[in-house]
This record gives sequence, C-alpha cells and structure tokens, in this order.
Amino acid sequence: MTLREAAKIIEAEVLVGEDKLDQEISSVCGSDMMSEVLAFTAERSVLLTGLCNTQVLRTADMLDLICIVFIRGKQPTPEMLKMAEDDGRVVMTTRFGMFSTSGRLYKAGAGSGCM
Repeated sequence: MTLREAAKIIEAEVLVGEDKLDQEISSVCGSDMMSEVLAFTAERSVLLTGLCNTQVLRTADMLDLICIVFIRGKQPTPEMLKMAEDDGRVVMTTRFGMFSTSGRLYKAGAGSGCM
C-alpha cells in the first residue's frame, strides 16, 4: 500500500509531502505517547497520533518515520508543517479517531509498526 492509497482509505487531507505519496508503507503504529513510539515502533513506519506538538516531529525524525497522520481532525501549527517539510516527511490529518483509522488501514492490509 502506498501513502496515496492510505490517504484515500482514511479520507485524509495531505498537509505536507504531496510529492511523496507514492512511497510504500511498511507498517503503521498508533500512539499518543512518544516514549512508547521510541521504544516500540519500527523505522520507516507511519505514525497515527492525536498528540499535536513539535515533540511528535522530533520523534518521527529520530525513527525516520515516513508519515505522521494526526487523528480527530487535529491541525499542526505552521511551525510543525515547516519542520516536516524540511525533514521530507509527509503529514496528513483525518477526521477519524485512532480506532477507526487503525481499523481502516489494517483492513486494507497495512501491517503493525509496533513491536
């Protein structure tokens, strides 16, 4: 599955990285606790989170996550979008919550990025 396909499945709005949507997704992980993301998430995963601050982007950078999806319609700040753009990361937002977003992606064949 590509990021473009995932965006369609979760009805996401792509905020940054439209030109990178053809990347293949290896796995998806959902968490609001960045300490758990650091401890248990595989590199090059997609992160689903309701936490909307710069710490999410710093965590994504440390793990080389390819995409961050903010759930429940969360909107990152312009500063966060600039950080993501500078890092070459895709950022999306979806109106769905964690359970629904995870379920839609899992049903479509995305694997778990949480170890």
